[in-house]
Amino acid sequence: MTGLAPLPQSVPPPGIRSRFVEDVNGLRMHILEAGFEARSEKSGAHPLILLLHGFPELAYSWRKVMLPLAAAGFHVVAPDQRGYGRTTGWDGNYDGDVASFRTLNLVRDVTGLVSALGYRSVTAVVGHDAGSSVAAWASLIRPDVFRSVAMMSAPFDGPPVLPFNTDHEGLAKPPASSIHDDLAALKRPRKH
Repeated sequence: MTGLAPLPQSVPPPGIRSRFVEDVNGLRMHILEAGFEARSEKSGAHPLILLLHGFPELAYSWRKVMLPLAAAGFHVVAPDQRGYGRTTGWDGNYDGDVASFRTLNLVRDVTGLVSALGYRSVTAVVGHDAGSSVAAWASLIRPDVFRSVAMMSAPFDGPPVLPFNTDHEGLAKPPASSIHDDLAALKRPRKH
């Protein structure tokens, strides 16, 4: 499976290219990108937007929004995340080690990709479905790298509450309402 080639140029729309970025947290990561044209030394590179797909999607799912974002002046990158598409380097054996699919390692994947592309920060990380949680945790863990986040189709309840002063007051009480209660209280038609 390591011998896969980038997508033929006839597959993505004109203006979007398919290529690999080598050695991203042990992966050979396949990406689609638009707005990658080099700018002059004076103006620098386009600001980066990272698009993270959900399950069972691929980077190709973002093809219709990539060109408008690139036309707005952004370098837009959509990777095939660990375990998907043409990205290789993870253990795909039936009895293989699934530890590399832990959320913090998926955050390490996208942080490594940003660095490999030569960026210190991302203007926005956008996640859909399963990519939404990766985007949320990435922006929570590394706000210096992921400056803004958009999450689509999957609410994020935030980090778990840290118990405080449990030695004197016992266990922390859960919050009065949860994101699920807030969603249920929305007027119909409600969606998330």
